[in-house]
Amino acid sequence: MCYSPEADLVAGLVVGAAGVDALRHVDDRRDLALAAVPLVLAAHQLIEAVGWWGLQDRVPEMAGSLAIVAYLVIAMGVVPALVPYAVMRTERDPTRRRMMTPLVVLGAAVSVVLLFALATGPYGASIGGRYIAYETTLPWSGAIAVSYVIAVCTPLLLSTHQRLVVFGLVNVPIVLGLATLLSAGFISLWCVWAAVSSLVVTRHIREQSTKSYRERSAATAGG
Repeated sequence: MCYSPEADLVAGLVVGAAGVDALRHVDDRRDLALAAVPLVLAAHQLIEAVGWWGLQDRVPEMAGSLAIVAYLVIAMGVVPALVPYAVMRTERDPTRRRMMTPLVVLGAAVSVVLLFALATGPYGASIGGRYIAYETTLPWSGAIAVSYVIAVCTPLLLSTHQRLVVFGLVNVPIVLGLATLLSAGFISLWCVWAAVSSLVVTRHIREQSTKSYRERSAATAGG
């Protein structure tokens, strides 16, 4: 979510480039889900750009409507399930993976509830200044919102990878701050944080690839 279609477009391209780079450096299948996160975020931004244009009558109404639905499906159904799973998959420590498992289950449950609400309830979108105001009817909205944040943010804090832990610590206050700006009707800067998040993921994947290469080289030299 960003403050203009142009910002969404630029953010989507930047995040997409980071995602392609991350996938190019995947050296272990366990890192594949995490490497795919930037591409999902990139698609999210590019889809919202079309949503903006639809609300501004710059593209056919059908294209804008489909973009809004696709945006909500990713935000409500994909992200809360994908992120905790991706962090758990990239974790090498079995104890930490077991600790993350309930969060993966929680994320999947949140996705199911939100997708059901999207499929059965009214939804819509309108331009609210420097953001798109998405309208959905959610059951137990407070509990779902808290569960969403816990499922997406907490696995990072449980990781044995220092970079992911630091990112997780920084992520919580920034997410709360961005949510506050949006709820107050000021501006949406989620696309900026999506770009930063994607760069962190790409850097992590690159480090994992380098580590694997060194381990293989050491094993070959030892053999």
